Amino acid sequence: MGIRRFLLSGVLPMHPRDPEEPHRIATPLELLFDLVFVIAIASAAAGLHHALTAGHITQGIATFIAAFFAIWWGWMNFTWFASAYDNDDALYRALTLIIMAGALTVAAGVERLFDSLDLDLIVVGFVIMRVPMAALWLRARRHDSARKTTTQLYATGLLLVQGYWLVFMLMQKGGAVLFFLGFAVGALLELCVPVIAESRGETPWNKNHIVERYGLFNIIVMGETILAGSLALSAVDSGHISSPLLRITLFSLLIIFALWWLYFSKQEQIKDRALPHALYWGYGHALIYMAGAALGCGFAVLVDREMGDSSISSTLALSAICVPISMYVLGIWLIRDLFLLRGISRLILPGFALLILLAPLFLSLEIVAVLTILSVLLRNRYASEAYCN
Repeated sequence: MGIRRFLLSGVLPMHPRDPEEPHRIATPLELLFDLVFVIAIASAAAGLHHALTAGHITQGIATFIAAFFAIWWGWMNFTWFASAYDNDDALYRALTLIIMAGALTVAAGVERLFDSLDLDLIVVGFVIMRVPMAALWLRARRHDSARKTTTQLYATGLLLVQGYWLVFMLMQKGGAVLFFLGFAVGALLELCVPVIAESRGETPWNKNHIVERYGLFNIIVMGETILAGSLALSAVDSGHISSPLLRITLFSLLIIFALWWLYFSKQEQIKDRALPHALYWGYGHALIYMAGAALGCGFAVLVDREMGDSSISSTLALSAICVPISMYVLGIWLIRDLFLLRGISRLILPGFALLILLAPLFLSLEIVAVLTILSVLLRNRYASEAYCN
């Protein structure tokens, strides 16, 4: 009894958090949790980089989307739960540590996914993450009597979908088309779990806390682009000084700063807590995050081409930058400006997204940077007047 009492001494009831709790910020544990996903994102970005450089464009992009979904979904599952139920007791910390170990396992499996569409290690990583996540939801069920059905649906749904992934892993046969179709089915099942569970009673997530957590993850993703700029500087330091390398370094920093400014504008991220809008906003960020990580790969491809390490055409290399920028800008419009702005300000980002997408056919990196910066300046100028309170 003494050992049991000692083990349980740091275990507290997992009561729901107050969704209106003021000054709710990310905890040190959440920040440590995010650092684990830096490794996973870097692995996915490296895989896309190698695929683009080798000319395996279609499968490389599809594999990157699959890998990034696995990474983002693992992060998102924990983040929304923590916003609603984080009690920071010893058991919560221990289970979070196990989830982090699962995320590292997923990161370790990304290279195998790109090499041979081998999903085994990623599925194992998800098993390691899913078991403690289900345990956390069952803990919440025990202490949140008002949401027993919701928390039970989360725990059951996570385990049932994990069963699908295990069967999919064991039956991996056929070509790439069947693989990606099977993966798409699994991803759709994953997306359905919160929709079904929250429809039976919304969890008490904190709006300000979620907005901060998403913003912090976006900064992590942006770090991939900054890393790409540092690759160009490394080449300069090693003696390969050239005007194009310096140009890539400069404009990569200008573009990433413009995109950061665009995301962290003065307008609200989520206007209300309505379930359809919250799900749309939360899921829509996948496009922004994937585009941000892919942008870093694009700059790395430009560096490779300048260094003579890739035979990719200049148009395709520039497309590796323009497509992610366009998707990033469009993603911000889809999750925020479409709902918060009116008049001409609502049309600015889609217009610039289209211009940037077509830029590789006619323009240069310098003009792409100018268009990106101009989209931010014009959007913010008109948004300050047209913002719907």
